[in-house]
Amino acid sequence: MDEFAQALLKTVSQRPGKRTKIECFTEVVFKGQKRAKVERPDGLIVLTTGPRVWKALVEAKVGNTKINPEQIEKYRTIAKDFGADCVITISNQFATRPDHHPDDAVRKQRSKIPVFHWSWMKILTECDLLISNETVQDSEQLLLMKELRRFLTHESAGVRGFDRMPPEWSAVNKLISNGGKLPARSHEAEIVIDAWHQETKDLSLILSRQTETAVTERLSRKHSKDPTQRRKDELALLREQCQLRAELQIENAAAPIQVTADLARRTVDVGMSLRAPDDRKSAKARLNWLLRQIRGEASDDLHIRLNWPGRSDPTQFPYTELVQDPAIVEEGKEGLTVYSFDVFLSKRLGARFIQQTNFISELESLVPDFYRKVGQNLTAWQMKPPKIREEKKEAEDVSVEAIAELERPEPG
Repeated sequence: MDEFAQALLKTVSQRPGKRTKIECFTEVVFKGQKRAKVERPDGLIVLTTGPRVWKALVEAKVGNTKINPEQIEKYRTIAKDFGADCVITISNQFATRPDHHPDDAVRKQRSKIPVFHWSWMKILTECDLLISNETVQDSEQLLLMKELRRFLTHESAGVRGFDRMPPEWSAVNKLISNGGKLPARSHEAEIVIDAWHQETKDLSLILSRQTETAVTERLSRKHSKDPTQRRKDELALLREQCQLRAELQIENAAAPIQVTADLARRTVDVGMSLRAPDDRKSAKARLNWLLRQIRGEASDDLHIRLNWPGRSDPTQFPYTELVQDPAIVEEGKEGLTVYSFDVFLSKRLGARFIQQTNFISELESLVPDFYRKVGQNLTAWQMKPPKIREEKKEAEDVSVEAIAELERPEPG
């Protein structure tokens, strides 16, 4: 399945071409292994392109079984001894990026052999996108892809999405609700952050399958290169502002989807930010440009925040109020013109927020619901290309005629 191999292997920086030979083996034992109890990785992937050979050991877990860091350390030693380039783990755990392993102990291992991670849902999503977008050209390979999807979606395969926060989620919520402050080094908060990363990755995969296009988590360059720094910064955000945040980038969407879980308010905010159109002069006109794009049923939970220049504070209104009277945005803002809008759904979950499974189910309902009803209808503003003024063209025509008249020789 060439397209499937390319889709997965590019995530570990390998791009097999037409001349690349791809071989896969199971229950691998290397010749000359000197161990009383031979360690057997679940698989081996070998790419051969001319004289270049790339090899990856594979370890897979199913159901609720998690990656064993001690086992992975042994596989890294085997990889080093027998010339493999990396180890790839597969489980129902989620990683924001394949090089950001979900297990903290694996990330802290000192071996120079890299460890990448794919979730089973990642594999299922890649399979689903290839079939939905009719990317697989060969009919026999397409049949195999459909069989793989059928197998992975069967309940007996044990492929699961992220469906519950850890027990520490409730403890952290109760501390914040009671006016407490997370300590600078909180093991419970670290576990919550790691779980949030798994959930936001699962959200991106859910949206990928629903939109039939690639949806990725948007990270800063600093956080992409250094997951430890990302975790540190997000722990500071949780400690200081009691929030968890994520951005999901949908291909060709007007803007990334911004997701915020506020532990102090027990609310989930889902929204998008758009630049206001420069070719409209008044705030009301700019707002009307936005309101025309929001279709479907009006929701009491939908809000629009207007951002003003200088030191002027943002103003926020329920969507339903703005539809009835768009002019209210200009009250107290005389002489100012709004430069951007935040369109967002804000839902207070109350007791469901601190419950491990209900928080996830609410989140995985709210995010797609916002995009379906609002986000997919939004279009980013673009400056129109300049046009030649007709009056200018007419003036040029007159000038050419006048010059021709002057240059025409006089009779006789």
